[in-house]
Amino acid sequence: MADFDTLLAEGASVPVEGWDFSWFAGRATEQRPPWGYAQLLAHRYRTTGSALDVQTGGGEVVRWALDRAGTAPGLLAATESWAPNAALARRALAPYRGTVAHIADDAPLPFGDDTFDLVSSRHPVVTNWAQVARVLRPGGTYLAQHVGVGTAHELTEAMLGPTPVGQGRHPAAATAAAQAAGLRVTDLREATLRLEFFDVAAVAVFLRKVIWIVPGFTVEAYREPLRALHERIRADGPFVAHTTRYLIECSKPHRNGSR
Repeated sequence: MADFDTLLAEGASVPVEGWDFSWFAGRATEQRPPWGYAQLLAHRYRTTGSALDVQTGGGEVVRWALDRAGTAPGLLAATESWAPNAALARRALAPYRGTVAHIADDAPLPFGDDTFDLVSSRHPVVTNWAQVARVLRPGGTYLAQHVGVGTAHELTEAMLGPTPVGQGRHPAAATAAAQAAGLRVTDLREATLRLEFFDVAAVAVFLRKVIWIVPGFTVEAYREPLRALHERIRADGPFVAHTTRYLIECSKPHRNGSR
């Protein structure tokens, strides 16, 4: 294993735009949920006329699903809040004539009522259920994979010390909010998954990339907790944390009340 300063310098220098996690190969591993979200999305694209992906990152998941689908909705749009990611997403979706709106995660969706057959999102920071319901056409579907309660909490506590686990990401809260917006939850599945880090550079890159695990994280500000984690990995092997994910699918009823 490289020395701490070398690893930390590497962890501070790796680009973190987009949702391409290929850099982590050999440095960290994360189990994937059993339902295969991207493949589910590809299947939907084969029969969908209009689709919106919310908080798309660099558009990587949508592009993968479109490539597997072998076709694209006639109307394809996405939103993204971080300008570097929005630029990546525009390039990723351009071959499919997709457009990307650069808006804040909690901003109203800049689309008309009843516009999309499908609204999707992978790991949204926030979900504005009223806006999702508004832009969906009657009979349309919201299909998403959300981050659940306590994701990587072991890593949060390694950086911050004992920290309460918030319940805002509980599937029950999402279900209640979706129903309050007039949507019907038709599928809900949960999974707890193993996350391993083999060196402290991988931890640093992960925390720079997945910014809600330790809000305000910087390598310099957390140098000493990172050093302690480095020594722990040297002594005990990979640092193990756990993530939680849930798949949620909702439908917007037709105006006569049917699905």
